[in-house]
Amino acid sequence: MILHIKDSFDQEKDRWMIHLDGEIDVYTVGNLKEHFYQLLDERMADLEVDCSSLTYIDSTGLGALIGIRGKIAEEEKKLILLNLQPNVRKLLRITGLDKIFIVK
Repeated sequence: MILHIKDSFDQEKDRWMIHLDGEIDVYTVGNLKEHFYQLLDERMADLEVDCSSLTYIDSTGLGALIGIRGKIAEEEKKLILLNLQPNVRKLLRITGLDKIFIVK
């Protein structure tokens, strides 16, 4: 139940590059939301999220991502999820969220 978040801003792409490592669940979702909203307050831009080290996400995590996507969509920005683990990709497919998020 640990989540590490690393971020940087790519000037050329005009987007936040974020790497998630660990799990997003009821215990870590607050940290995720706080971190993402701080970045967006600093600079509203697309979010490119590398999920290669994200091992688990529960419904609270999915809800947080939906909320974050909604906030940036109002500003015509995108949330892009990259390198999903098979279990996370399957969860997005089962819930239909793979049609809402940009998944690469």
